[in-house]
Amino acid sequence: MDIRLLRKNEPLPMDLLLEADPSEELILSYAATGFCYAAEHQGERVGAYILLPLTDTAIEIKNIALETSRRGKGYGKELLNHALSEALRMGYETVEIGTGNSSIGQLALYQKCGFRIAAIDRDFFIRHYPEPIFENGIQCRDMIRLEYKGKGASG
Repeated sequence: MDIRLLRKNEPLPMDLLLEADPSEELILSYAATGFCYAAEHQGERVGAYILLPLTDTAIEIKNIALETSRRGKGYGKELLNHALSEALRMGYETVEIGTGNSSIGQLALYQKCGFRIAAIDRDFFIRHYPEPIFENGIQCRDMIRLEYKGKGASG
């Protein structure tokens, strides 16, 4: 899988990004100031993520998405590790990521890759999305915030 930073004039892989965030409006807002990366396999776009700087020392993986047929085969972990490497290469000490309380697979993956739960934003998905979101038979209500501390960062 080849992963590269999209140039500002390249269109966003909206179909993939909408897999992780059902709001095109929100995606466009954070993509405008973030860095979008695309993953390709044999010329086909199969994944994407957006890094959004928060402070001088913290950056967030704002959206990370993988084509459905690629899930469960190690591509997601590869994409997540690439995002971590890029964030640390850019000099950020803390990498944050958020996911829904119903995103069981993502919560497991993030923790396996070294993220730790930092906070819970109760009713985030109720406040920010007009339609209820269900995943794994669970209503997605709360945003679970996780963080990864790079070398040299405390905590």
